[in-house]
Amino acid sequence: MSTYDVAIVGAGVIGTTIARELMHYDLKVVLLEKGDDVAVGTTKANSAIVHAGYDAPSHTLKGQLNVLGNAMYDALSEELDVPFKRIGSLVIARDASETATLEQLLENGKRLHIPGLEIIDGARAHEMEPHLSGKAVAALYAPSAGITEPWEVAVAACENAMDNGAELKLGFEVLTIDQTAESFTLNAAEESVKAKWVINAAGVYADQIYRMVAGERETFKITPRRGQYYLLDKEAGGFVNHVVFPCPGPMGKGVLIAPTAHGNVIIGPDSQNLSESDKEATETTSDRLAYVKASAASLMDDIPFHLNITTFAGLRGEPEGDDFIIEASAEVERFINVAGIKSPGLSAAPAIAVRVAETIKALMPSIKTNPAFNPIRRPRIRLAEMTAEERDAQIEKDPRFGHMICRCEMITEGEIVDAIHRNAGGRTLNGIKRRARPGAGRCQGGFCGPRVMEILARELSCDVTDIRQEGKESVILTGKMGKGGRS
Repeated sequence: MSTYDVAIVGAGVIGTTIARELMHYDLKVVLLEKGDDVAVGTTKANSAIVHAGYDAPSHTLKGQLNVLGNAMYDALSEELDVPFKRIGSLVIARDASETATLEQLLENGKRLHIPGLEIIDGARAHEMEPHLSGKAVAALYAPSAGITEPWEVAVAACENAMDNGAELKLGFEVLTIDQTAESFTLNAAEESVKAKWVINAAGVYADQIYRMVAGERETFKITPRRGQYYLLDKEAGGFVNHVVFPCPGPMGKGVLIAPTAHGNVIIGPDSQNLSESDKEATETTSDRLAYVKASAASLMDDIPFHLNITTFAGLRGEPEGDDFIIEASAEVERFINVAGIKSPGLSAAPAIAVRVAETIKALMPSIKTNPAFNPIRRPRIRLAEMTAEERDAQIEKDPRFGHMICRCEMITEGEIVDAIHRNAGGRTLNGIKRRARPGAGRCQGGFCGPRVMEILARELSCDVTDIRQEGKESVILTGKMGKGGRS
């Protein structure tokens, strides 16, 4: 059985950024993820917004860590080579009562020292967003808001953590935890690991993980809240310039309309609380998608829904206290809960990681810093972003970069092979899609999917029937048909 200083349960954007931050110290760290890849829970299906931070009350962890995390994204994106653009956001008021809400958000934002925050009139809002509904009378403008790709942040943080010595165990579903005075033993079906400290970053399952050690002393409950989305083709690019929100309500920030970091348009989510048994319920439903469409249409006119290329749903963990839970357990020594990380969790992630690392440092004052820590992730080669001369040089160096696999996103064989062989590399069709984007375009993998499967099988030295869409049960090919041997 392997022994570690710290075991982190959950390899979403929170768990992976914590792992990376802990590698600043001389610690042996392992990430435990029940899925077959990192970023397959809340992280893979959300709005991808780095919020400015005016929404959460200034006295909450959500509010404070959102603002701190937002300010860290410029450096984080450069170090990890992930997309990040500060495009600004607008919260739209459509009547006097909503204008009063904007005033409240502005005052909260001032208490949090959010830069550049201001209320603008309807005329200026329409200049900034020509497709706004004529009902828009004012808007709260936050220039510090941005967009990124959450799964790319998680993958990159995990890769950089592993480059600096962290370990990753996929398919490791924690079923039980045994505790002694000195350590925890975390047990999966076929493997166990021992750790002095446990960090619980298990998303919608965080309450269940804590229950394994706290029992009847458990102090929080997580409700899965589902949100559904439309994703429009890149042909819709330019329809919206900023992240556009309605005024927030009791169930969250509301249905937004925004460009994505890669040039699409995202619309959603709704907010639907589910039962505790529905922590895997990521299916879309016609009634809730209709709600998303109607809500968006009340905010902006002429939304090109005919350019929709996919719909999807994600789950976030809703805590009972409506704030992040980031604390060393009062009931269980050496156990740190990082739970209830709903929106703005992505925005706050780098600041959450620092807070957790500081907690560990305060409780383990003898740990030393790691002088060899390198925050820089090896840059990805993106042929579509190169000049003609740079492309020619790269293809001359490695001809696989001259073999186009995904025509929609202009992704080459060389980029896919690179995505497979990095630390925390992709092993599934969706895993490669998250890392290098084949299948993310208009045809959604209809053309490139079979070729990506062939490359995965070749590079992983397995049969193509072993390649999965996402998890173990998502079989794509089962065998060959007839005498001709066609799959």
